[in-house]
Amino acid sequence: MKKRQKRIALVNDITGFGRCSITVELPLISAMKIQACPLPTAILSVHTGFKPHYLDDYTQRMMPYMENWQQHNIEFDGICTGFLGSLEQINIVEEFIHRFKNDDTKVMVDPVMGDYGVLYSSYTPEMCREMRRLLKWADLVTPNLTEVCQLLDIEYPKNGQASEEQLVSMARALAEKGPEQVVITGLSDDKHIKNYVYEKNGSQNFVVKDKVGDDRSGTGDAFAAIVAGSLINGLTLNEAVEKAADFINKVLEYTVELDLPWNYGLAFEEYLTELK
Repeated sequence: MKKRQKRIALVNDITGFGRCSITVELPLISAMKIQACPLPTAILSVHTGFKPHYLDDYTQRMMPYMENWQQHNIEFDGICTGFLGSLEQINIVEEFIHRFKNDDTKVMVDPVMGDYGVLYSSYTPEMCREMRRLLKWADLVTPNLTEVCQLLDIEYPKNGQASEEQLVSMARALAEKGPEQVVITGLSDDKHIKNYVYEKNGSQNFVVKDKVGDDRSGTGDAFAAIVAGSLINGLTLNEAVEKAADFINKVLEYTVELDLPWNYGLAFEEYLTELK
């Protein structure tokens, strides 16, 4: 059989400055020798961490865009979803998965909904309920603790901390809704960042790294992209999370050295050649 380059569809926004979403995912996945194919949900001049920002909602263009892909019989090894700005976009993503997922396509959902117990301003309770529909189509889901609580409709811990027993229960509950693999991301204390890795086959593990600097835009997008590319390239989930966490820590150290503002994102460009 003729060898074909691996290919991932990225359903997310394109932001011109600030290193987030597809602007981060595309170069990282390309560096891993995988073709990255964007389906934009919106076009932004800068991300919403800048005031003001320009935004062009791409909702009405998404269906004809993906219909054209279908006309060309384009197939994907992976489908990665990120920030979705409306109920209609959730419906479109579900339709995209129906049309393009086959037996060999891995669907990875990063439910970008909020952080530190607070939803992003564009998210309504109805949108949170509808986001849960995507779980049944996902092979992997990568929520932070805030997003886990929204997806399961449970209360966010008052101190922002969850015990291992609680994380096991949360991950198991998410897996029961569809995905074989769950990574609960960005679990932090004063000194460490932890990612809880859970698989339906019984495997579970913490990937722990030293905390470097403060929160930065695009870190979650970088994490999701590297995990997705690593899985498509044949790594185990635990190996993929280790690879993503190691790369981000290295880049964070350099970003702190440059003293960049938080909303400038991760200065990852000089390290792309190390990501294979």
